Amino acid sequence: MAFENPSRQEIKQILESAGNIAIVGLSDKTDRTSYMIGQALQLRGYRIIPVNPTVTEDILGEKTYASLKDIPEPVDIVNVFRRSEYTPEVAKEAVEIGAKVLWLQLGVYSEEAYQTASDHGLTVIMDRCIKVEDAITSPVRGR
Repeated sequence: MAFENPSRQEIKQILESAGNIAIVGLSDKTDRTSYMIGQALQLRGYRIIPVNPTVTEDILGEKTYASLKDIPEPVDIVNVFRRSEYTPEVAKEAVEIGAKVLWLQLGVYSEEAYQTASDHGLTVIMDRCIKVEDAITSPVRGR
């Protein structure tokens, strides 16, 4: 069966119930899309957890972790800013930490990551921007 993203209503429910969002590939450079989206999510009331093995300093005021497995608290959404070929490994880590959702950003798509995550009960969203979806599904966020 071909992959299909959840409906807008389902995405709205995912975002409304989201606690921690781990952002894999979050850059510490303010001109990068991942940084801007992470910052926008924070401003909308989400708790972000930066994941970037090349950064040792905090990003957006949050402790940065080298991998998903290093995060000492539950993660609801794993939002991925990595090229498609790197996402199957991220999907395996998302499964290992018990995440609920694997979200591949706009332009990122992987059947293998989808299969790994969905086989273990994760909801998968691919080739969609979490910031755009949040704005569309929840124009006013009450956090």
